[in-house]
Amino acid sequence: MSRTGRIERVTGESKVLVEIDLDGSGKCDISTGVGFYDHMLNQLGKHGGFDLTVQTVGDLHIDAHHTVEDTAIALGQAFNQALGDKAGIRRFGDALVPLDEALVQVAVDLAGRPYLVHEEPAVMEVAMIGTAFPGTLVRHIWEAFTHNASIALHVLVRSGRDPHHIAESQFKAVARALRDATAFDPRVTGIPSTKGRLSG
Repeated sequence: MSRTGRIERVTGESKVLVEIDLDGSGKCDISTGVGFYDHMLNQLGKHGGFDLTVQTVGDLHIDAHHTVEDTAIALGQAFNQALGDKAGIRRFGDALVPLDEALVQVAVDLAGRPYLVHEEPAVMEVAMIGTAFPGTLVRHIWEAFTHNASIALHVLVRSGRDPHHIAESQFKAVARALRDATAFDPRVTGIPSTKGRLSG
């Protein structure tokens, strides 16, 4: 069974193509025009074991916001599409990932009901990572991704000083949690829910 998703999203602010294969090998082809975002999406694909293609052209002459947000929307939609009916999956996943002084804990439920809990140090509210990536966009990415993927996601930064490390450890931890949650469980037959469906 192929678990792939493909979304094309075109607005007056951006043009986005996202393709994802949940059963890939972590092969990534990422180009958003925002270097740090490319770096983060590569972490998501590599550590999630997902083959991921992202091609975005956005209104970077304004700032990175629309490009980043629209890409996260399309990524969430493609991820949700790739999950299909979710039969046989583990459904839940969690990870605890360090990156030097930063430590991030993530838990995820692919239940079909979007909900985000996100806690990170206040330094991210004023940080500029690289030349074009405000630290505030990290939370915004998870908001857009969670809503469009229809998942419950908890991202808790337990420690961290360097904004780059704080952001990167979040992407790695989310990737590992999603990798576990999307994996097939040989003990599960059908939909892993007493309701018989995984949706709102």
